[in-house]
Amino acid sequence: MRLGVLDVGSNTVHLLVVDAHPGARPLPAHSHKAELRLAELLDEDGAIGAEGVDRLVATVTDALQAAEDKGCEDVLPFATSAVREASNVDQVLARVRDETGVELTVLSGAEEARLTFLAARRWYGWSSGRLLVLDIGGGSLEIAYGMDEEPAVAVSLPLGAGRLTAGWLPGDPPDPAEVKALRRHVRAGIARSVGEFTRLGRPDHVVATSKTFKQLARIAGAARSTEGLYVQRGLTRKALEDWVPKLATMTVEQRSALPGVSEGRAGQLLAGALVAEGAMDLFGVEELEICPWALREGVILRRLDHLPAERAALSRSQPGPVGGGPV
Repeated sequence: MRLGVLDVGSNTVHLLVVDAHPGARPLPAHSHKAELRLAELLDEDGAIGAEGVDRLVATVTDALQAAEDKGCEDVLPFATSAVREASNVDQVLARVRDETGVELTVLSGAEEARLTFLAARRWYGWSSGRLLVLDIGGGSLEIAYGMDEEPAVAVSLPLGAGRLTAGWLPGDPPDPAEVKALRRHVRAGIARSVGEFTRLGRPDHVVATSKTFKQLARIAGAARSTEGLYVQRGLTRKALEDWVPKLATMTVEQRSALPGVSEGRAGQLLAGALVAEGAMDLFGVEELEICPWALREGVILRRLDHLPAERAALSRSQPGPVGGGPV
């Protein structure tokens, strides 16, 4: 079947269309995205303003049209931290529902972490052993750890690259004192959760997902995205520690000229690098691998896992032939 997953994130609204069935790898067929940066559109009261809601409704409408054009049988719509934490979340969801017909499922931070972990586990398999997964979004940092498909620990911290940039780094380039203050804030926030993970022992494999980690790996020398999903890409703490002070002195325009850095994400790259560096340092990670799959793939995989049971229930609810058929 052809499925669409509609991800209303803190940075982008992204429709991913895949061809998939239970037991098979989902094959990407189409991608449709628009940058809204909702995490940066919150007003002083923490609400998504009228302009932001208008743009969200228009973008969801466009994505639905793209899903229809590409022949999707079903669309799985969800929202993450920017919508989840907006003070007017109920009004935003109602407006999207009334004007587009889409019922956005708002994922909790722990659900984000668990579904991202599922995607990484399926990508690397059981041979990866104890798996630690890091994901930096626009509004939050997700961390998950475990031996199985369901992580033993999954947390979400309000340390997303967009949120931190908007709240802590207004300058271009940023003021060194503000960078230092953000570094302290990030590390204190991560440190509160480290003990939940370290008591379970050291991971066998550390992986990271998200655009932020992919861009950091690329500027540190990882292969371009055009070289394909199956090229191994990594990021070392040493490389990150070398890049953070460089990024701190650059303007947004200068960062956008770096390899693999998009203009829309360049402003958030320093905050994301501080979070990545802090996480790798506090968890004692010298090197991690970039996982091609993340939250959207996790949502698709969970849907496919449930599909056989749904179809069986539907079949049982259908009237059978008169006489009941052969035994």
